[in-house]
Amino acid sequence: MPRAWSDKDERQYQHVKKSEKERGRSEDKAEEIAARTVNKQRRKSGRTPNRTTQGSGNPNKALESRTRDELYNRAQELEIAGRSKMDKQALIEAIRGRA
Repeated sequence: MPRAWSDKDERQYQHVKKSEKERGRSEDKAEEIAARTVNKQRRKSGRTPNRTTQGSGNPNKALESRTRDELYNRAQELEIAGRSKMDKQALIEAIRGRA
């Protein structure tokens, strides 16, 4: 159990893992699904940061497939002025204009 998890998180993890194994999932897949489920609940309740807003996305993915937050972070790296008022499409155009 990761140190940040509470006893309740651990119980949820064990329950989901057991349920997934009963459905025929492998041990590794059941553990992955259980951990993702617990971490998602922790993010929803504000007990962990939302990692999607921390990066600028996969550089191998098209700009259109990244989230607005990822595009905003990339625009911040490029020091694009007025980025806070831009929507996703405007951020894409601004980033392409700089690159």
